[in-house]
Amino acid sequence: MSLRKIAKALDTGPASLYAYVDDMSELRALVLDHALAAVRVDDAEGPWRDRLEALLRSYGKVLASSPSLAQMAFQTTAVGPNALRIAETLLEILAEAGVDRPTAAWAIDMLTMFVTAVAAEHAHGADPGAPDGAVAQAINRAPASEYPRVHAAREEIMSGTGEERFAWSLDVLVRGILSRAQS
Repeated sequence: MSLRKIAKALDTGPASLYAYVDDMSELRALVLDHALAAVRVDDAEGPWRDRLEALLRSYGKVLASSPSLAQMAFQTTAVGPNALRIAETLLEILAEAGVDRPTAAWAIDMLTMFVTAVAAEHAHGADPGAPDGAVAQAINRAPASEYPRVHAAREEIMSGTGEERFAWSLDVLVRGILSRAQS
């Protein structure tokens, strides 16, 4: 993506785009924010934890819908109305959970970074942890003499589905946020 290519697609000159954006970074942030309009912030009902998980899953699904979008989210911070809508909802849910504002403010960053990383890792459809994936091959080839702990834990390292690992990781993050908020 470049300003020149976008200008050409819009049948205008690059200089015309500078009336709207200062640089490529700002354009990427606008593109990302536009895509985030598809994130469902009010899809789930029920306890705060269910709503939090539903929102984060929706966020991940939107990012994973396009490998380019997932990668862009790693390099760009969306700051438009859709990103703000997501942040507002996350802060609301965390407040309902009893998380103080300073902890919640940092927690939304950590939670969205986690989901962004998962989406980017799986955006191309490959599962590096699959039995024939690169991670599995490296783990299984690790000599016990050099990597005794990795060798001993290889089954556990490779266990679980992506869904199980996502749920477990999210649970660990939320528990950590809650414990930090209460200290």
